[in-house]
Amino acid sequence: MPMVSMRQLLDEASKGGYGVGAFNVNNMEQIQAIMEAARETKSPVIIQASRGARSYSNDRFLYHLMIAATEVYPEIPVALHLDHGNSAETCKSAIDMGFTSVMMDGSLMPDGKTPSSFEYNVKVTREVVEMAHAKGVTVEGEIGVLGGIEDGHGAGLDGLSHVTDPAQAEEFVKLTGVDALAIAIGTSHGAYKFSSKPTGEVLKMDRLIEIHNLLKTTHLVMHGSSSVPKDLQDVIN
Repeated sequence: MPMVSMRQLLDEASKGGYGVGAFNVNNMEQIQAIMEAARETKSPVIIQASRGARSYSNDRFLYHLMIAATEVYPEIPVALHLDHGNSAETCKSAIDMGFTSVMMDGSLMPDGKTPSSFEYNVKVTREVVEMAHAKGVTVEGEIGVLGGIEDGHGAGLDGLSHVTDPAQAEEFVKLTGVDALAIAIGTSHGAYKFSSKPTGEVLKMDRLIEIHNLLKTTHLVMHGSSSVPKDLQDVIN
């Protein structure tokens, strides 16, 4: 099966009532491990690369590794996604390379750290949507700012500083036409450890539900979900 757009994967997930995992990669071994897990669980998967990963692995190597993955695992629906594109130019380069999905993170300025304005975010995201949709490529946008910093992405804020406003999220989708929307509900980039059960104080699940109720046909994306438990970390170390 050739690579498909992320929209195709998410539309099917919505029908089936499940989520789709997206995993950042830098090399062949990581892609192999993810595809093996996808085969074992019979799951579709989103393979994503950040700007740092693209620079490290070289786009052509990465793209052909993904072609090989679709040949070795033909039964697994897979999308190749650009994670946290910082400009329209970055997204265009990924589209031209053969990525089937891109994220335009206009919630931050091109430095990947400074929070932008709503107007800037709408303008640059809309530009990417028009360019991507003309080639059948999915676009993910972001409204609200994630806490923490990982691989140069994030404003270094605590996770509650810029929680997504539901009304603004609804307006953003109408103005841009994005297929998927990353929202901030207290999520943070980085392997943050939590020692107590969730109470709703850190992750605002009620805000997630409120946004979902306003955007029934737009797929919501949760960033910052990775973490290695402390006991396992001790074993690895």
